[in-house]
Amino acid sequence: MLTGKEKILVTGATGFIGRRLTDSLLDKGCNVRCMVRREGSEVPAAAEKVVGDMLEPASLFRVLAGVDTAYYLVHSMSGGRAGFERRDREAAENFRRSAETAGVRRVIYLGGLGETGDKLSEHLKSRLEVADILRSGKFATTFLRAAVIVGAGGASFELVRGLVKRLPVMITPRWVSTKCQPIAVDDVISYLTGCLADERTAGRTFDIGGPDIITYREMMEQFARLEKSSLLIIPVPVLTPRLSSYWVALFSPVPPSVSMPLIEGLSNEVVCRENSIRELIPLKLTSYDEAVRQALLEASRT
Repeated sequence: MLTGKEKILVTGATGFIGRRLTDSLLDKGCNVRCMVRREGSEVPAAAEKVVGDMLEPASLFRVLAGVDTAYYLVHSMSGGRAGFERRDREAAENFRRSAETAGVRRVIYLGGLGETGDKLSEHLKSRLEVADILRSGKFATTFLRAAVIVGAGGASFELVRGLVKRLPVMITPRWVSTKCQPIAVDDVISYLTGCLADERTAGRTFDIGGPDIITYREMMEQFARLEKSSLLIIPVPVLTPRLSSYWVALFSPVPPSVSMPLIEGLSNEVVCRENSIRELIPLKLTSYDEAVRQALLEASRT
């Protein structure tokens, strides 16, 4: 049982998930340290800020000193598409070694849903590889596997929003019929903080998703309806996910280094295969429509 005095590290603290998680942990009275890559990065005044880089092992000693539990929320896609798997692997290995040396007790990692196998996208393969590296550490790793996370500022939300806004007619590959289980960002934060509070989650892997299982086509059509936009989707069998990722990159506000791997992964079904976390951390899960409404409202205020 945590007392509130233990040092909790949030890596990727200025990112889409990290910012929200830091605020939630502080609201719960946690002793939070934020890892940032640049001294000028802003974090809440109540949190401790420490500069570090996963690709520079020497910088991690100060970052991890005295840490009880660390949230691993970093990925390398924003640094450019070429070699992001290698960077992710190197970052995870550097972190694992440094966390072991520092005596970190627990790590909570947010990664992606996806079945194992040769057909898995490069992005999802990399997410699973990072999980394997972290789970090989001497600390207890909790691995949360999420599909599409719906929230203002998130890559998936901004990608769909950009396409619906800029492409009223879409010619798409067969991935529009792939099923997914989107989850509201606030529910993700509740699961992340819930795992910290419940030691029964230590060392375990959980699938997390919202209450709706829908296709990507339905996801975009419902988004368009909620935003009061017109949308016509025309699936064609000859257009591959890789080819479609090129035109998505042209019309999406999300950087190609992030959007293209995400689009290429849409041929992989991402649906929860087990729901045991709901017994440990019972939530009233947010519907997809309500998650989009909340995200649109938040986006309109910024």
